[in-house]
Amino acid sequence: MPLLLASASPRRAELLRAAGVPLEIAPVDCDETWRPGETPERYARRIAADKAALALRPDRRILAADTTVWIRPDASPLGKPADRDEARRFLQALFDAGDHHVTTAFALVDTRGAQPRWHHGATTTLVSMRRIDGARRDTLLERYLDTEEWRGKAGGYAIQGQAAGLVRAIKGSYTGVVGLPVAEVLGALDALELAPPPKERQ
Repeated sequence: MPLLLASASPRRAELLRAAGVPLEIAPVDCDETWRPGETPERYARRIAADKAALALRPDRRILAADTTVWIRPDASPLGKPADRDEARRFLQALFDAGDHHVTTAFALVDTRGAQPRWHHGATTTLVSMRRIDGARRDTLLERYLDTEEWRGKAGGYAIQGQAAGLVRAIKGSYTGVVGLPVAEVLGALDALELAPPPKERQ
């Protein structure tokens, strides 16, 4: 049966389909409130696991993921901006920082056996923004905001779109920045298929 993707993100679906993974889309609503003191990776892993739990169905493989953008590990991550002004503030903060991180966590659960089998993973990628100052930077930011690409994007940008021109370099998983670390997810799917199913409890 196709993999059940608990996400409305077209980017995650495109990445998996490009890798040859048959999909069924089943988005879930999940409380994504950050808890003070929670590290970015712990936060992303928790949200991914919560989404997968909400999407559980019998005899299926279910995948959920969460992407968070952060500058400091002890500060609130930059989520999806509520409006253009917040998207501008997020992008200005990213430019001021120079470097930031994008963590994408995923939770994969297989309910086809006697007991659910879970696999959790996460990647963190370092993203370096272009060094642009003054009026030129303001012009580029407003031009990018006009594209509306920032809507629904953690941190207010989509690296696979026109924001690619705002980024100088990345170190880590590109697909993780887009929304899903594909190589790691494929490895987890392979591990599920190769491992023997759990036995019934006696």
